[in-house]
Amino acid sequence: MFNTTGWNRRRYSLYAPIYDAVAERAFRRARRASLSQVLWHPGMRVLLVGAGTGLDLPFLPRDIELHATDLSPAMVRRLEHRAEALGMDVQAEEMDAEQLAYPDDHFDVVVMHLILAVMPDPARGLAEAHRVLAPEGQLCVMDKFQADDHPAGMGRRALNALTSAIATDITRQARPLLETGGFVIEQDTPVMMGSLFRALLARPA
Repeated sequence: MFNTTGWNRRRYSLYAPIYDAVAERAFRRARRASLSQVLWHPGMRVLLVGAGTGLDLPFLPRDIELHATDLSPAMVRRLEHRAEALGMDVQAEEMDAEQLAYPDDHFDVVVMHLILAVMPDPARGLAEAHRVLAPEGQLCVMDKFQADDHPAGMGRRALNALTSAIATDITRQARPLLETGGFVIEQDTPVMMGSLFRALLARPA
């Protein structure tokens, strides 16, 4: 199995120099649409999990306390450079999304963009998001998902052996993951490529 924490750290360190060229324009509208579903208030404490090079930063309010994590040191460095260029104060750290080094009930908003389909154990990542999120907090998710009403077929599962090694898992289902993880979904909006990419806003159950 190639989808491991160590492999993801190595491959995203390799992807970092070209990541913006591939992902910035392609996901710009989807990121903006996803973040627009959040009910923002001044002074919120916000965590970007798997923040990559910081492509979400331009679409975030400036009057929040912002923290960001990524598994890859190269991605974190690029995020810090982007934040400096934008004049934003961001506390960025190298960190595994499945082992967040934050206390319980610490954040008002947790953003997980394009990470649930990448991490080896998304259930564990959601458990950590649930742990660090305040009881009235908001979880903002945007990713590619298999349809909720039926599991992936044999062909899709076979193709997933390749895609999960080089890019992303294509068999994960949003509602089962979030609801099993203790979240209530409040908004579920297709944002790209029909309903393949969805933006979901959820709260702890």
